[in-house]
Amino acid sequence: MTAGTSGTVGNSGLGLFDLADRRLAYLDHRQQVLAQNVANANTPGWQARDLQPFAAVIAGHFAIVPMQTNPMHMPGNKNSAGDTVKITAERAPDGNGVKLDEQLSKVADTEMAQTTTTKIYTKYLALYRLVLGR
Repeated sequence: MTAGTSGTVGNSGLGLFDLADRRLAYLDHRQQVLAQNVANANTPGWQARDLQPFAAVIAGHFAIVPMQTNPMHMPGNKNSAGDTVKITAERAPDGNGVKLDEQLSKVADTEMAQTTTTKIYTKYLALYRLVLGR
């Protein structure tokens, strides 16, 4: 396990930390997509978008942050994190399909997931530091 200058474990090979990193990257990207939806709530013809569920993304062997530890290995799928799904919803007369209350609810859910993931990450990091005597 290697600790960076910022005190975080980087590319440690430990499944929990790698999963937490991927989850946080996914949640960050989802917040960006949802923010675009909110920003375009009054744009005629805008259709709300969202990411695939995280479980579907990690089903592809953690393809959110492609890692290639050996140049002889095949690279991962680099497009999985960016795959957005258009949400089919009732549209306004101007063609806009954004329901602001739903988008804001998703933003709040994503923020809670980010907080939970960060707390789990820091708790486990503290346990490793305790074990290592740091």
